[in-house]
Amino acid sequence: MNLLLNFFMKYFVAGAQANVSFFEAIKPPVDISTTGHLIDSLFMLTTWLILFFFVLVCLGLFGFSYLYSKKKHPKAHYTHGTSRKQIAIVAAIGALVFIMVDMQITTISNRDFVNVFLKYPDEKEDIIRVEVLGQQWAWNFRYPGKDGIFNTEDDVVTLNDLRLPVGKKVIFQVTSKDVIHSLYFPNARQKVDAMPGRISRLWYELTKPGLYDIACAEMCGTFHYRMQAKLTVYTQEEYKTWMGEMQERALNVTEKDNADIFWGWKWVASN
Repeated sequence: MNLLLNFFMKYFVAGAQANVSFFEAIKPPVDISTTGHLIDSLFMLTTWLILFFFVLVCLGLFGFSYLYSKKKHPKAHYTHGTSRKQIAIVAAIGALVFIMVDMQITTISNRDFVNVFLKYPDEKEDIIRVEVLGQQWAWNFRYPGKDGIFNTEDDVVTLNDLRLPVGKKVIFQVTSKDVIHSLYFPNARQKVDAMPGRISRLWYELTKPGLYDIACAEMCGTFHYRMQAKLTVYTQEEYKTWMGEMQERALNVTEKDNADIFWGWKWVASN
């Protein structure tokens, strides 16, 4: 009951007060990546297929209720549904649903996963590399310094503050300091688990400057809801200026004797 009440308050009452329609309130975040449309199209395909079969089932339910109502058939007839004909009909319907829904969605998702999301950019190209360390309850981001090597004195390290440029491919390597987290970029339609003792990867390319949200999508303890960060997307010129300033600052403020700041690792090549 509380869940339904919260849903009503969030999407109907709050939406009405803000003069926002229900459909505006529930639409997904704006897509800012070159690959996000693949996720959106698969989501829409799934939604339309579900809607189609939902309508079909409802029509059958109400149609048979009308055809076999008490007025037309006052005497009920009980059947076990074990005849060959009945079994064949049910099996045919099940096979049809499997082919139209499950196989189609699986085929498309596997195609995109193999041909796009697993096709990591060539690291010899001009790309951005970022190491991510999740912990209760924050995200640590590490960029290599001018030497291009991680876990050295000129690394740029930020807390809950990721900054990237448009028009450049970004590769992330992600792990966790304590429990399992999940690095989630709603606007890039990307998510990857951060697990202790294991390095996970993902990549994307951004297209729209702005300020966006990052979240943890895995229940990770008492303050899971606080594990949020911000993604600032710059133009390439703005990013170059920011990174230059941060690299200079890193050389001046790094505590060389503090082992805790060197939490990074030797970059594991994707190619």
